[in-house]
Amino acid sequence: MSKADQMTVNSIRILSAEAIQKANSGHPGLPMGAAAMAYALWSREQKHNPQNPNWANRDRFVLSAGHGSMLMYSLLHLFGYGVTIEDIKNFRQWGSKTPGHPEYGHTIGVETTTGPLGQGIAMAVGMAMAEARLAAEFNKPGYEVVDHYTYSISGDGCLMEGVSSEACSMAGNLKLGKLILLYDKNDITIEGKTEITFTEDVAGRFEAYGWQVIKVADGADVDAIAAAIAEAKACKDKPSIIIVQTEIGYGCPAKQGKNSAHGEPLGADNLIETKKNFGWPTDKEFYVPQEVYDNMEQLQKTFSKYEDDWNKLFASYVEKYPEMAAKWDAWFNAKCDSSMFDADFYA
Repeated sequence: MSKADQMTVNSIRILSAEAIQKANSGHPGLPMGAAAMAYALWSREQKHNPQNPNWANRDRFVLSAGHGSMLMYSLLHLFGYGVTIEDIKNFRQWGSKTPGHPEYGHTIGVETTTGPLGQGIAMAVGMAMAEARLAAEFNKPGYEVVDHYTYSISGDGCLMEGVSSEACSMAGNLKLGKLILLYDKNDITIEGKTEITFTEDVAGRFEAYGWQVIKVADGADVDAIAAAIAEAKACKDKPSIIIVQTEIGYGCPAKQGKNSAHGEPLGADNLIETKKNFGWPTDKEFYVPQEVYDNMEQLQKTFSKYEDDWNKLFASYVEKYPEMAAKWDAWFNAKCDSSMFDADFYA
């Protein structure tokens, strides 16, 4: 992991903690613990273009643990989706772009509204099903114009919910190889250790569902997490769960690994100590080093190329299969009628 990577991960942690402290409300533990995981995904493996959040073949990202919304907003700011520092400062304020839970249609880059634990996983399963259905309808030999992954970050609480169990069982049955779940396993709930209610073998359960199971021992290791995601992507006939062992409130000396980091601000003094711990200036609010923005600018070249390459492929596809262009426009603009569906597919 480069110095720029580490500084970007720390920016996610501190921006999240600082916004929650200013609002005097929120959940700092998950964003601080899962920052490396999210950065590894968004910078290394996720195919997206912040300059065009609606690009049809982008990978989808669902923050199932929606209470950790500042993780999402920090990512959207740093990666250039148009969420500004002022938006970050207005976290949880009336009318802001950064509400307490991510809201679809309200904040650019948010794929779906999340909050109730487990439901984000279920929606991610639905998105992966949609990708498979679209691929079956539109792809032609040499022209995989529908070819994207669905990623979701969940916490312990999401996997305690029945809705996630039912959806994940179906995902395994359907062999949704382009669905990847990153499990932020910090073993903490708002009440305390998960062991008071949740001691099951999650890896064994998902193996029984028909999923590939990958484990990462250090949730702060960007390189290891990125390698695990790449391994998951290589498995085409099973969905994958990556169990990442993290520490809630990572970097806060007084609260790291404790349930008090889950659902309340760190506290002004603890925020200062956290900044000191990361070598951050304590006299600056909502500070992001220029090196971080420079890092993001370099990454944008890769993100733009993802879409540029797809646009060239799609232009060639339309030229070779002109009859598919009208169908594509109709399907993607919700103007379908029954004649556009292959009845045999549903038989």
